[in-house]
Amino acid sequence: MATKPSFKQAATRTPLDVFLGKAEKPLGRLIFVKDGQREFSQFAYSDEWLADAHFFDVSPDLNRQSGYQLRKPPTKNDTCFFLALADTEPDAWGRRVIARAHAKARAKDASLGPLTEADYLACVDDFSRVGALRLRDENGHYLRSVAEGARSTPAFLELEKILLASRAVEMSKETADDLAYLQGKGTSLGGMRPKCTIQDADGSLSLGKFPSVTDERAVTRGEVLALRLAKLAGIDSAQARIVMVHGQPIAMIRRFDRTPEQNRIPYISGATLLQANRDDEHSYTEIIDVMRTKCENFIHDARQLWRRLVFNHLITNVDDHLQNIGFLYSGNNQWRLSPAFDLNPFPDKDPESKTWLSEDSGPIATIEQLLDQAARFELSQPQAQSILDEVVAAVKRWREVATAPDVGLQAHEINDFKPAFERKNY
Repeated sequence: MATKPSFKQAATRTPLDVFLGKAEKPLGRLIFVKDGQREFSQFAYSDEWLADAHFFDVSPDLNRQSGYQLRKPPTKNDTCFFLALADTEPDAWGRRVIARAHAKARAKDASLGPLTEADYLACVDDFSRVGALRLRDENGHYLRSVAEGARSTPAFLELEKILLASRAVEMSKETADDLAYLQGKGTSLGGMRPKCTIQDADGSLSLGKFPSVTDERAVTRGEVLALRLAKLAGIDSAQARIVMVHGQPIAMIRRFDRTPEQNRIPYISGATLLQANRDDEHSYTEIIDVMRTKCENFIHDARQLWRRLVFNHLITNVDDHLQNIGFLYSGNNQWRLSPAFDLNPFPDKDPESKTWLSEDSGPIATIEQLLDQAARFELSQPQAQSILDEVVAAVKRWREVATAPDVGLQAHEINDFKPAFERKNY
């Protein structure tokens, strides 16, 4: 019996123009290619950007050269985009919303194909896309944009609507309207937990983080507590507060990649700075070695990073992967450590870091390890001990900060967090 000839579907190419910031400087052209199961991308700098006096490396894996450069994902779990562009993709929660909406659309229209990585990249609203990179289609429309006079980023007053729509998604009871409302409003700064970019009451861009239906403790209050304690510990951290909506505590985290005038600040993650594959294990001392040449004020940032590692250990923040470290552009092709974010106490975890301290010492499990490696972070032993004392003093105030009105943990909730803050390891 003769077999039918198989026909390979022709490769598809999706061109997007890339611009920088509020000034809309043309950086170059991105081309996404899907060839069967393979997805990859190409990027070419514009001649205008290559000749610009303010040129900088927008992504460390892009060379300053003419012509297209190729990016193939090194593993099936890695991105097909150059890493600074990948930093603007939606996080796991955003992808979940996009995938659910697409599945409902395909149920009504069988001609729709499966989602590609370019679809996910394009589904983030231009207004709230992390950092300063902006994408425009061939029709000259920024992705994702809305109709003239409409608003893509919800206002502070819409928090209740967002909370209820997010709850519906978590319980798999969402409507098409819920998904349409949530689509594009996600962020790259976070994981699977429900969240949404918000235009705060004062007009600034913030991230609203919502309690999950599966939470067994007051997670949103815990994050605000950690960020408040971090400031007391001398850590430059994102501004945070609790807002009550529909009887639920919402964590409002101020975005630090915008200026008060709403100018956009270029941003890259620690993984991008290190050019790290997603499945590889890396260490903080590797990051320090790259920061030495990339950071405008390396000594300050190195010491600040060590302070954060001490703090993370003392509050049992073990979700310290490289995407949870950020860098903001500071000019002259140099970067600076961004404010700390995604600080969460994990009372149900052992105090062992996800990212190793060094290739020799392994994960951070004791304060002694951090003191032993202090010189790698430009600290003498007396300086390191002084920082340790400051951080310990701040963390010991956790109950006081936790019960303050702007965090609002109740007595029974305090006990849920006690194991994270009161381990006898310092």
